[in-house]
Amino acid sequence: MTGSTAKLELAGKTHDLKVRSGSIGPDVIDIGALYRDTGAFTFDPGFTSTASCESAITFIDGDAGILLHRGYPIDQLAEHGDFLEVCYLLLYGELPTKAQKDDFDRRITHHTMVHEQMSKFFTGFRRDAHPMAVMCGVVGALSAFYHDSTDISDPYQRMIASMRLIAKMPTIAAMAYKYYKGQPFMYPKNDLNFAANFLHMCFAVPCEEYKVNPVLARAMERIFILHADHEQNASTSTVRLAGSSGANPFACIAAGIACLWGPAHGGANEAALTMLAEIGHVDHIPEYIERAKDKNDPFRLMGFGHRVYKNYDPRAKIMQMTAHEVLGELGIKDDPLLDIAMEMEKIALTDEYFIEKKLYPNVDFYSGITLKALGFPTTMFTVLFAVARTVGWIAQWKEMIEDPHQKIGRPRQLYTGSPERDYVPIAKR
Repeated sequence: MTGSTAKLELAGKTHDLKVRSGSIGPDVIDIGALYRDTGAFTFDPGFTSTASCESAITFIDGDAGILLHRGYPIDQLAEHGDFLEVCYLLLYGELPTKAQKDDFDRRITHHTMVHEQMSKFFTGFRRDAHPMAVMCGVVGALSAFYHDSTDISDPYQRMIASMRLIAKMPTIAAMAYKYYKGQPFMYPKNDLNFAANFLHMCFAVPCEEYKVNPVLARAMERIFILHADHEQNASTSTVRLAGSSGANPFACIAAGIACLWGPAHGGANEAALTMLAEIGHVDHIPEYIERAKDKNDPFRLMGFGHRVYKNYDPRAKIMQMTAHEVLGELGIKDDPLLDIAMEMEKIALTDEYFIEKKLYPNVDFYSGITLKALGFPTTMFTVLFAVARTVGWIAQWKEMIEDPHQKIGRPRQLYTGSPERDYVPIAKR
């Protein structure tokens, strides 16, 4: 690679490929005209070396453990900001002024209720249905109730759809939880902030007053902030791909929820708690540590290490502090799973094998512990992830729609099937 071009030699010919630079991060080789000029594609399973879009929203340097939203470090946003402030930042590119923040908060707050008929949707699901299955169906159905905000060519309708999705997602998530528990739905309360309102809708009941603990509300706020966006991950790429076809925003977000449900993505914190349950007791930890080190053993540690971060996940540091704050506030001392988790944490931060392999506890490990302490069942963990990530999906979708160079997604393939052959009548097969 020299200057602003890279040279590719193929079939005896040399081709110049433009090299592009972002504001920070590695350079990229532009192969947009590669097929036109050479007749060849590139092969990149999982797109791990391919930039599928140009974006100004989130930057990650996994080797250095850096996560920036619009240039702001995630730890500063989680320590000093609130979730709706981060939402505004992701959507509009700058932190809001006091007047802008007040207006944005008001608009979100007054969109939190869902259409009353939507409550009937829930009765169509089995009581033991996984809440993520419910979320996929209900969020996808939003376009049937709010068809006045599905015209993606209209900036005003895009704005209304964005407000509605951010505001209604916690209401729908809380309804999924209440349905799972067999309890009545709780309406949103406009005098509570985003995180406190969500906890109220989840844990309050009509027959008595429920006061939201500020320490727990702040923990919930941090969880939402830490999961708000994470660049071009699987679910965000799914939202962008669905949106590239012109699908309405509610359908695109439902597609993102479906992708997030996978245990390799949003289900990782649920998988971490499942692993702790399998270990069963603190005394069993050495056995499982040895199994994890054995390449021939199918057991894998969940909640340690990260595909992107080869250093300590910057979100995990904040989540670690939050987890200990919640445990201290609730005075939880006799939970076997949490005992195992705390011992696993100690080992991961001191054991040479973990340090050498950079298997640090990640955000999923600590968020799973925290959410369990808050009282959520493991089946709700990914739902809470979806509530937080909705704003990231919307910001990415909005950016894509407003990009004049946006095209419908159409990945290529390396075909390895049978070459062309003639049809054989069934009697001769």
